[in-house]
Amino acid sequence: MGPRGERSLIHRGSKFDLEQVSVRMPSGRTVRREVVRHPGAVLIVPVLPDGRIVLIRNFRVALEDWLWELPAGTLGRDEPPRDCAARELIEETGYRAGRIDPLADFLTSPGLGDETMHSFLATELVHIGQDLEDDESIEVRPVPASEALAMIDRGLLRDAKSMLALLLAQRRGLLPPVGENR
Repeated sequence: MGPRGERSLIHRGSKFDLEQVSVRMPSGRTVRREVVRHPGAVLIVPVLPDGRIVLIRNFRVALEDWLWELPAGTLGRDEPPRDCAARELIEETGYRAGRIDPLADFLTSPGLGDETMHSFLATELVHIGQDLEDDESIEVRPVPASEALAMIDRGLLRDAKSMLALLLAQRRGLLPPVGENR
């Protein structure tokens, strides 16, 4: 076994791979796990000039249902995260950002895989029109920041990556104060 353990490919997918991994743990015991290998992804908190947040209602095949979330997407091969964020923002919402600033990088599900999510705050938005991929069904809905945060509390916005990014942006003072009607 090498320093990273033994790996064998179980399935090569269009967005991620599944591997069988054997790793020697700090205790000296060897464990086997199935691990999702993911190229990484981006998440965008789009803030309109009037302070509203651009949410999307996305049909998610895994759930066979609609889900409120922030725009996001998988990195292309060798694609810089900021470029991916700019591309996905236009594709999914129809808005182009004048500024895209890093918010945080985080691991989405380290018990299952190695996906790193790169989140960004997008501002100076201009609407240029959606450019959806053939397999996407997405509705766009700008809402006041206070409404987006209230959707978390009411259980309407359940997507963890979107919840985290909105709460981080609020905590850092990047969203309009909750009391404002914007």
